[in-house]
Amino acid sequence: MNELFLVITLLVSFGGTLLFLKVFGKGGLFAWIGICTVLANIEVTILVHAFGMDQTLGNTLFAATFLATDILSEIYGKKEANKGVLAGTFTSLSFILLSFMWVRYIPAEGDWASEFVRGLFSNTPRMLLSSLIAYVISEFIDVSLYHAWWKLTEKKTGSHSKMLWFRNNFSTLISQFVNIVLFNFGAFLGIYSFKELCAITLSCYVIYIATSLLDTPFVYIARKITGKYVED
Repeated sequence: MNELFLVITLLVSFGGTLLFLKVFGKGGLFAWIGICTVLANIEVTILVHAFGMDQTLGNTLFAATFLATDILSEIYGKKEANKGVLAGTFTSLSFILLSFMWVRYIPAEGDWASEFVRGLFSNTPRMLLSSLIAYVISEFIDVSLYHAWWKLTEKKTGSHSKMLWFRNNFSTLISQFVNIVLFNFGAFLGIYSFKELCAITLSCYVIYIATSLLDTPFVYIARKITGKYVED
């Protein structure tokens, strides 16, 4: 059942990226990055067993933010992609600040929700901070690598539009590895044993490899939807 939910989440995450692009254009990608960032920061607190591995949730939603910045890079350029990263960064900072305050309100008599909110968010500042640091570093790496690979492939092929699959996959695979290592060791070191942490990190990266490879067709579709790619 967990496997089915993960597949559905992946389709919603990647499909939502294209839907927001189609309906709202570039601004839709910025909005979708913010939505996925908030939801992923909540989901990542949950550990599940799927595909024979223990893994934290949030992987597919975070993967959608990388897809969105790659689409921004491909269609609108490096400057706009970096703005997308900043959109996710400010969204995460806002979420951290607000969730910090949620657990410090004094509930009214008869309140039933505060206990559950405290249970979810009172022990997650370290997790959210680790998520933010990992997100910022890995996303900027992703954007930089995307355009570095683009210059390389253009030089090798003489074409500015070819080998999208190469720049998309190899920028995302490297940056996702940085993301998962920084997050897991920052958030869970001392909570899980080192052996367990390595296993969780490996399983999460296996998921990221799959999502990185699967997001490439969506970048091609995004280019087809807009009918363009960045010229510089």
